[in-house]
Amino acid sequence: MIEQQQSLWSFITEQADKLLAQTLQHLGLTFISLLLAIAIGLPLGILIARRGKLAGSVLGVAGVLQTIPSIALLGFMIPLLGIGAKPAIVALLIYALLPIIRNTYTGIVGIDRHIIEAANALGMSKTQILFRVELPLAMSVILAGIRTATVINVGVATLASFIAAGGLGEFIFGGISLNNSNMILAGAIPAALLAVILDFLLSRVQKLDFRKLRKVLYLIPLLILLLGGFYLLPATYGSKLKAGFTPEFMGRKDGDLGLKSVYGLEIPTTVISDAVMYKAAYEGELDVISGYSTDGRLKAFGLTILKDDKGIFPPYYAAPIVRQASLDKFSGLEEVLNLLAGKINDSLMTDLNYRTDYLKQTPERVAKDFLIREGLYKSPRNGHAGIVRIGSKIFGEQYILAEMYRMLIKGNTEYDVSTKTGLGGTKICFDALMNDQIDFYPEYTGTGLLVLLQPDPRVAKEIAHDRNRTYSYVKTTFQKKYQIRWLKPIGFNNTYALMMRKKQSEALNISTITALKKYIDRN
Repeated sequence: MIEQQQSLWSFITEQADKLLAQTLQHLGLTFISLLLAIAIGLPLGILIARRGKLAGSVLGVAGVLQTIPSIALLGFMIPLLGIGAKPAIVALLIYALLPIIRNTYTGIVGIDRHIIEAANALGMSKTQILFRVELPLAMSVILAGIRTATVINVGVATLASFIAAGGLGEFIFGGISLNNSNMILAGAIPAALLAVILDFLLSRVQKLDFRKLRKVLYLIPLLILLLGGFYLLPATYGSKLKAGFTPEFMGRKDGDLGLKSVYGLEIPTTVISDAVMYKAAYEGELDVISGYSTDGRLKAFGLTILKDDKGIFPPYYAAPIVRQASLDKFSGLEEVLNLLAGKINDSLMTDLNYRTDYLKQTPERVAKDFLIREGLYKSPRNGHAGIVRIGSKIFGEQYILAEMYRMLIKGNTEYDVSTKTGLGGTKICFDALMNDQIDFYPEYTGTGLLVLLQPDPRVAKEIAHDRNRTYSYVKTTFQKKYQIRWLKPIGFNNTYALMMRKKQSEALNISTITALKKYIDRN
């Protein structure tokens, strides 16, 4: 595959502009949150140094906040602050507080009391003692806390891309979804270098004698504020519309790469998790998003699909793909999995997705209700003839299908089931299948053709928009090349799509991807 043949250096060279923009965003997020953490943590550290009884409580609360898993903290912030920079900055601020508060407190209380008594004897006020004696003497300890907070923030800021705040995490998580080591390293190496460089520079600053260079104290916040401004630079250029695409979509030929090569579409794009992308479009924080044609959130959030008038999105008919060795091992498994064949059309799948994506019903409940309605549900036999391992990608539809298959297997066979859901993107699931970590997972014909097989472009163009030829090609080629069987299609076509808010689409007269391209070019 092309991604495997490309060197890391050529990838970085090719993505240099984007890498620079993400590095600037990363610096901006780090230093905006650091400035706010200093503005809050330094006074708190001074306060608890003055009033020792408060020290345990304040440090305890700051310590508890820092123990919250970073991805969970970002999740908590979304209902309060939406997506983008605000929740990311608040989360980073919380993580930076503890080392700043603790080191400010430690630095001040560690000053020799005789020095303070001498300052009192000279008639200095408490404010004068603070700024002329305590802070200069404690500054090296305080800077050690700021130094620690900076390194923490550089690392945690990589998670900001999950909520559309940008930064180097876009490359890292895109690479994880696509199993692309070049992409992962293109984000991870600059992030590591930033942490090392900033730590080194602050270590040099820490060694300055602040009793002689008190004016430098006033320059540090200004410098941090200047660095924080880097976050704004990438956002000052580009069109009026802003797109949000999932990490996997960004690296696919039937995704962002196809939009650029076929349509010439260039739009400022934020990499964002599928979990918050639709809501971000609904709330106006994004104008164009990548999505799935059967996603229930289309109806929930008033979105419309832009017509793919040049046909870069092939049919994506869902079907279970199973290791031939697993079919040989588990007698009757193929017949059970084919019980779903032709049972779910597009509108029905959209309704099932709506129940999980918007009504927040569990995939297990949605799957069971459907099987009961179709007369396919049977009580589990609780057999022990072997364990069938089911995998899935990391979105609602896949969870529902995995649950349906789990119930069908347990109700119709003596086999037990182990589910490994939420494995991530296509290539992670497929690698798990190839490496005998799972026995099967639901896949889509268009994905199998363009992402996993990647045939000659002429062959792909010839068959990609014929559902029967696409299915026949992937079924035959997978069996021959990988010893993996495509079973009968489930029935629905969950194609990729570009979406906008319906009202905005109508107001701007954008109903096709070509119309979107023309609008961007005009503006």
